[in-house]
Amino acid sequence: MITLDDLDTFHRFDPDGMLGRIAELPEQCGRAWIQAEELEIPIGYSRAEKVVVLGMGGSSIGGEILRTLAEQECIVPIFVNRDYNVPSFVDERTLVIASSYSGNTEETLSAFEASQERGALLIAITTGGKLARKAVELGIPLLTFSYRAEPRAAFGYSFIPLLVIMSKLGLVSDKSADLEEAIEVMEVLQEEVKETVPFSENPAKQLAMKLYGRLPLIYGAGHLREVARRWKTQFNENSKSWSFFEEMPELNHNAVEGVKLPEDLAEKIAVIMLTSPSYHPRTRFRFQVTREILDERGVACEVIEARGRSHLAQILSAIHFGDYTSFYLAMLYEVNPSPVGVISYIKRRLSDFKLDISK
Repeated sequence: MITLDDLDTFHRFDPDGMLGRIAELPEQCGRAWIQAEELEIPIGYSRAEKVVVLGMGGSSIGGEILRTLAEQECIVPIFVNRDYNVPSFVDERTLVIASSYSGNTEETLSAFEASQERGALLIAITTGGKLARKAVELGIPLLTFSYRAEPRAAFGYSFIPLLVIMSKLGLVSDKSADLEEAIEVMEVLQEEVKETVPFSENPAKQLAMKLYGRLPLIYGAGHLREVARRWKTQFNENSKSWSFFEEMPELNHNAVEGVKLPEDLAEKIAVIMLTSPSYHPRTRFRFQVTREILDERGVACEVIEARGRSHLAQILSAIHFGDYTSFYLAMLYEVNPSPVGVISYIKRRLSDFKLDISK
């Protein structure tokens, strides 16, 4: 097996520079905030009674993180739509934010068109493509950014502008101070997990080694439950490995009962618990009891405590740690984390698909 202290390994298996993109997250979040602050939103948009974020993959996770972060203070419901259609409740009092890195995501474009037909209040976030052209044509608020990377590596641009938009509309409080804390916390964390920190002192490298050859299962709760989803998708796309996530306390009402069988799976699974000092006391106790159950079944379990005072800092620091871990796991598997060959194959197949409506 390769060693994670050999920097030549990173040069060999990461020719597209995913590690550099991961390292840029703190700076990227700061740039995204500044750029989003310049976005002009019509006064009429303040009448929104619902918020729907359209997106897929790396462009949708920002909406999920926004939803969990804002749910304790936002007085209107926030939904994330990952489909060609939109729910029937979308109407002229619904704020619909279409987020697509390429601007050509077919599900997002279809849902955007459906939202337009319903008279929804529209905003677009993209690097360009059909979505940008459509936004210009309609004269709606458009935030374009330039960042060459895989969509999942542009998380700052898929999340931070949403937070700014919600703040501008008075739906959440100003999070600028929390973002400053989050950036600082991420920068401190980075000094502990970056590639030049040796394995013996690097918790992200150590966690990746514990996950090698195992199926990562991530548990999250409250404001970190969608961070668990982000970890899962980063293992899928960066590490090219199976991974799943569960939500606490819901998992205590179903998933824990399934840890018994098949018995030989126990040694192939590794559970990662994302915990926070901000959790409800009973939720923290549930994590403790659940770990006891996993230990009894012989299932490996690691606990990652989110850092920072604010929920935003805890979310972003936990995401940053997970991104580094997924990268190191990719190196252990000796795969390039950037290309997504299977996803690209599916897109090619879909480009050949022609719907015959005559039958």
